[in-house]
Amino acid sequence: MNFRIGQGYDVHRLVAGRPLIIGGIEIPYAKGLLGHSDADVLVHAVMDALLGAGGLGDIGQVFPDANPYYKGISSLKLLWEVRQHLHKAGWSIENVDATVVAEAPRMQILRKEMEGNIAVSLGIPPSSVNIKFTTEEGLGFTGKGDGIAAHAVCLIRN
Repeated sequence: MNFRIGQGYDVHRLVAGRPLIIGGIEIPYAKGLLGHSDADVLVHAVMDALLGAGGLGDIGQVFPDANPYYKGISSLKLLWEVRQHLHKAGWSIENVDATVVAEAPRMQILRKEMEGNIAVSLGIPPSSVNIKFTTEEGLGFTGKGDGIAAHAVCLIRN
């Protein structure tokens, strides 16, 4: 049996006039994340971790923002497609662990729902998905409220 680890990182700028979608949930907030799709920074980091582990490139290669089909698309739909790419390549997903870095809004109360959304898209048990939240205590672009970042790692096997 062959195992691989993947690591993903994503960041999006917070702007007025966009919905804030994290982990497939629209969160009431004055700003949303700027991006070609729904800009779900958490799901994007998970996708990059999985694609990297499978040696399948990154989300910019697989889902280019020059393609109008992906404009405003749900990142959970794209995550499901990543799952299909991995399965075609002979990989199965063991687990995902991710961290969202944001000064605001507070999202811990939505953790289980986010984990469930990601688990459903990946076809794995919710217990195989773990999401954490942290701030940067006022430091950097996330600490100043200019954006939100996410880090993710995963384990896949064939």
